[in-house]
Order: sequence, then C-alpha cells, then structure tokens
Amino acid sequence: MQIRLEPKPYATAEADALVTYVFEKDDKFDGALGEINRAMDGRLASLAQGGEISGRSLELVLLHFPKGIASQRLLLVGAGKPGKFSPADLRKIAGTALRHLKSRGVRSFVFLAREGEHGPAAAQATVEGLIAADFESDKYRSDRKNREIQSVSLAGFNGGLDANLEAAIQHGKAIAESQNFARDLINEPSNRLTPRMLAAKAEEMARGAGLGIEILDERKIAELKMGALIGVAQGSVEPPRVIVVRYEPQMPKPGGPVLGLIGKAVTFDTGGISIKPANNMEKMKYDMGGGATMLGAMRALAELKPSISVVAVVPATENMPGGRAQKPGDVQVAMSGKTIEVINTDAEGRLILADAIFYARKLGCTHLIDAATLTGAIEVALANVHVGAFGTPREYLDKFLDSTKAAGEKMWPMPIDDEYQEMIKSHIADIRNTGSGKGGGAITAAWFLKEFAEDTPWVHLDIASTCWVDEGRPWLAKGPTGVAIRSIVDFALKM
Repeated sequence: MQIRLEPKPYATAEADALVTYVFEKDDKFDGALGEINRAMDGRLASLAQGGEISGRSLELVLLHFPKGIASQRLLLVGAGKPGKFSPADLRKIAGTALRHLKSRGVRSFVFLAREGEHGPAAAQATVEGLIAADFESDKYRSDRKNREIQSVSLAGFNGGLDANLEAAIQHGKAIAESQNFARDLINEPSNRLTPRMLAAKAEEMARGAGLGIEILDERKIAELKMGALIGVAQGSVEPPRVIVVRYEPQMPKPGGPVLGLIGKAVTFDTGGISIKPANNMEKMKYDMGGGATMLGAMRALAELKPSISVVAVVPATENMPGGRAQKPGDVQVAMSGKTIEVINTDAEGRLILADAIFYARKLGCTHLIDAATLTGAIEVALANVHVGAFGTPREYLDKFLDSTKAAGEKMWPMPIDDEYQEMIKSHIADIRNTGSGKGGGAITAAWFLKEFAEDTPWVHLDIASTCWVDEGRPWLAKGPTGVAIRSIVDFALKM
C-alpha cells in the first residue's frame, strides 16, 4: 500500500473515496467539513439534525457521489467528544476507515485531517493506523478474497511542514510495518514456526535490516548452563534456541546505556506435565508473542536509529509433556546459579525468561524491558484492555509509562511490594516458580523475574490478555495485535 501526501486540494483529488471525521454535536461544520457541507447544499447538516450523523466514536456514514468532490464516495467516521481527541483516536479512525472501505472493494482513498490535528504527530498516527488495519490473519485460507487498498493520500495536513510530515510518514511506516511483521510471526501455526524456524526468520530479518545476530543452539545453551531454559525444553524433540539481535548506533557513547529487550518465545505451550485443558489450546501458538514483540521492535529501531545500543534476547522453545519433560517438584539450576523448585510446569515462561534476563545482563545491558504472554492472572486483573506493567525503580517504570501514553497504548502500573516476594520462597530451593497462597499470580510472576533482574532498572510487560484478540475490532483484524512495540520504540528513541 502506497501512502503519500496529497499535492492537490482534497476536493479535486481523484480517488474511490474521501474520508474525514466528525465529532459529537459537531453541527457547525467549520473548516473543510463546512466546505464539503456547502458543496453538498447543506446535506451534511441536514443528516446531523436528523440524527443520521451523530459523531459517536467510530460511527460510519457512507455517502455516494457527493456533490462538489471528485471522489466517488464520502466516508464520515465518528470521532467522539472533541475534548478527548488525541493521535490515538486518529489511529483508530484511519484504521476503521481502511477496513470498512477495503471490505467494499475500494482501492484508493484520500484521508482528510481536520483543523487542529494536522501536524507530524497526527500524520504518524494516521499512517500507523492505516498499515496496522491492513493486516489480515487469514493467510492460509484458500478462498481469501483479493481485496487490497493500493494507495492512500493524506490531505489537510500542514503544508508548511512538508519535510517534517514526510519524516513522520516514514516513522509511522517503520513502526507499523514492524508491528505487522511481529503479528505475522505470532499468527503462524506452531508446526510452521518451531524454535529453529523462528530463529531462521529472525536471522533473515536482522540481516535484511543491517542488525547483528547470533543464534545459540542447544550445545551453546548447555555450555552457558541455562538450566531453567533447558528444563522447559527437555520435554520436546524440538531443540531450543536463544536469539540475540544487536543494534549499534553509528557513534555510540562510551559508557552509555545499553537497552536490553527480552521476549518470551514459547512457540507452543501445552503446559507440559501440568497440561492445559484441550479447550482453546490451539491459541497457545501465540505464547511466543513476547519474543515476536522484541524482534518487531528491533526491526523498527534498525530503521529509526536511536542513539543508544540495544540488544534483544529471545529464548525460544516448546513446552511439551514428553517422557523427558520436567515434572512438578523438580529443581532446576538457572544460569545465575539460583535454584528453582518447579511447582507447575505450565509456569514455564518465567523460567526461560530468568536465563534470558541474566544473559542480557552478562552481555552488558544496563536497562531491561521484558515482554511476555506470562499469566492468565493479568486478564483477571485488567481484562483485555490494559497491559500489566511492572518495574523497578519506580522512576524507570514511570519514564516507560510516559512513552506508552505518547504511543497511545494502554498500560497500567502494577504493585511489586516486598510482601509478594515471600510468596515465591521455596522450602527446598531458593525460589519456586509459582506463588504460594491464592491471588496475585501476575505479581508473583513478576517478582520471580525480578530475582534475575536484581538491581538493574527493569520493566516487565505482561501482555497475555492483550497480545491476541478473539474478535476483530473496527480498526484491527482478529488475532495478534502487536501490542507494546510502539511504546518500546518510543522509549528507546527517547532514552
């Protein structure tokens, strides 16, 4: 899909459709919308007075052959209350428009920004929304309909900011295309994305993006004594991999920060001996969502070029109930030397992250972010609305949360008080891989990871309930979401 600034006035630009948006109680129709209303002899105002145009969030009104406009259709998208409007709303509006028009065979359209929302941030958000909305999760269907949007022209943006707008468009493309790269990985069936296959795809991406990459095989993993990862992997005939991707700025600062991005990549999770129920187990192909998130973030950073070094560490394995699988009650020795009593083999993500976090520190990472589809408990706490965000020190977490707001991603700070640490103490080992007692499952999982981050500034993102949506949204296809990539990229660029 080609996205470009429209050089012509929006009314004369020839396309299959013109898209803009209308706010609640927006009956004055000022600016460009007022021009359209006058060209249509007040028809928009009449529809608004009759209640057919209300401006409610993501309401769609499609008019054919609008008078005074070269485009064949006019699509009005509800923008909600103007006082709450932000670039995050533009992502949804642009995405909703694209998916609506795409389903109707439209090939090209003009997206018209309203007055006051026409700077670089608005252009970037619009592009991100368009590209993310263009992703489909039905790649293996033989009856796929060949519907695609070939081009979108952006109109109404501030013409005096052309250079900045072009940069914003490229910035948005880099992020959204990387988000879709991660979503494509998450969507892959586990027989088409084993740990070795994931490593191969990561290597192809890294080499194409100019990133450094190293793949640790099972022999190297054993040599490094990554016992927590080996314990999870030993039940599968598929060998594990640890994917290490490196970005270096052109002029790195000696002694400067090194950001470590650690992502859980269990390419299929049966639960192991503590096996999951059969119902919905097919979704466990997406248990590598954290790893895909970090690979997507690295892909974007390779193009956007932050001024700090970034290292991604992605431990990849299956969690299977084979004859050699670890059992409840087993004790594993992590790479750090800590001993772990395995209470539940389905709490495997924190085990592989333990070795990956420690290894990232050994590689020189001074600041850490991990992302993982880690616990069902986070869905109990936050449903599928917010990502659960944990971190220490709190100042570091707060800086990251500033980036989540700038990126338009909903994340909620979760507690990590010392009392929760007591819940993961073991009677026969240093720690146990699940908390004792009832409740707080997402928090005790985070505390487990903190045992390996220690005093290194660290953020943990539990994306278990937000990495995948079972029902499509107006601006997003059902399936993988690519959540957290925008926030991680924004944070790395500002760090």
